[in-house]
This record gives sequence, structure tokens and C-alpha cells, in this order.
Amino acid sequence: MGTKYPFAVLTAAFSLCLPNILLAQSRPAVTATLPAPNASAERTQDGGNSDRPVAAQRNPRYRINRDDVISVSFPLSPEFNQAKVMVQPDGYITLQGAGSVYVQGLTVQEAVEAVKGAYAKVLHEPIVDIDLVDFQKPYFVALGQVGKPGQYDLRYEMTLTQAVAVAGGFAPSAKTQVFLYHRGPSGWQEAKELKLKDVLHGKNVSEDVSIRPGDMIFVPEKTVTKIRKYIPYGIGTSINPAAY
Repeated sequence: MGTKYPFAVLTAAFSLCLPNILLAQSRPAVTATLPAPNASAERTQDGGNSDRPVAAQRNPRYRINRDDVISVSFPLSPEFNQAKVMVQPDGYITLQGAGSVYVQGLTVQEAVEAVKGAYAKVLHEPIVDIDLVDFQKPYFVALGQVGKPGQYDLRYEMTLTQAVAVAGGFAPSAKTQVFLYHRGPSGWQEAKELKLKDVLHGKNVSEDVSIRPGDMIFVPEKTVTKIRKYIPYGIGTSINPAAY
């Protein structure tokens, strides 16, 4: 048998609990929402306002540049085919019956969608094929204390030490400290300082990074080489290059 309480006591207890019950019912439900993985990166790639650089894609697709030549074909409407369309300096192409379309910086698939949109008023759900006829070849630039500074084709996967070798190797006045510059799609300039001395001796091979299209390599000059221009050499004058 439970304990019996007078009716007055039960009424007083209920009156004390009632405000808390009503307050709890009036509060809106709170739901915790966790951000999706890589949400900030997705906002940036989708054209968000974030100014932070995004991670580089491992296998990025080629993006159309000025002076590239493409072919545009319509399997169901061959009268609109254009075998060679050059991308103008302002990034536009001129299409038969559709006017100008901006394609600079687009991948081939993105350019297909842009051309479809341009012909939407002329053709109903057109099927469009675009092929690259002539395009900018991947390259890298080597500057500073290398045997042959200049621009070189990047025809295959190449590491930093291989790129230096293609550019003629290190000059006698070169440091084994190399600066690597890369500009990403968003315009951010990435600079890395890499010390290849250990790599050349079989150590820290992770420093021998891969070269990407458009990269620039700069090999600085040794300090001892700089000061030799101003120090007369003669009897009693000696400099230990290993100290620099």
C-alpha cells in the first residue's frame, strides 16, 4: 500500500511543478547538426566566398586556355558542326548560329554544357561533342643556377630532381636548396623551399616532390659565389666553400 497524502498537499506540489512543465513544453526542440566532411572545401569549390586555398586535385582535368583549338560537332544536327574553333584572347569562342560563348578555364565537359546552353534556343536538347584539336602543352620553368634555364615540356610524371636534370643540372655556383612555385586554380601562389642535398645522397627522398604543369623552379646562388666577385684572391686569401 502506498503512502496516502492529504489532497491539499498534492495540490500544492502540483502547483509548484506546473510552471516548470509549461516552460519545458514551450521551449523549441534543439537538434545538433554536424558539418559535413570537407564542407568548407565544398563551399569554396562551389563558388563560395571563402578566400582560403583549396586542396589540389590529384588528377585534375585539363582546362581550356587562350589560343586552344577545339572541334564542336552535333551528331544529330551536322549542319552546325565546326571542325576548328579557336579560343580568342578574351576567352570566347564564336559558334555558328549561337554567337559567342566563354569557355576559358572550363573543362571539356563544362564547355559541352556551355555550348548546349547557347544552342538551347535553336535546338531542342542538343547532343554536343567537343574535342581538343590543339592545346597548351604541359610545361615547367627552371630559373637560377641551372645549366640551361628556360621553359621545358612536361611530357610525363617528373620529380623535382629530374626536372633540374632536364634543365642541365645544378651549376657550380648553385645551392642544393630549391624553391618550387605553383599557382593553383583559385590564383593562390604556393611556394616551397626544398633541400635536395639529402635527396642526392639517398636520404629524405620524400623531399623529391612531383612537378605539376606550370610549376616554376628557382635555384639560388651560393653565398660564396656572390662574395667572390668582391674579394681579391691572392697569397694568404682562402675561403672554405663547405662552410657555405
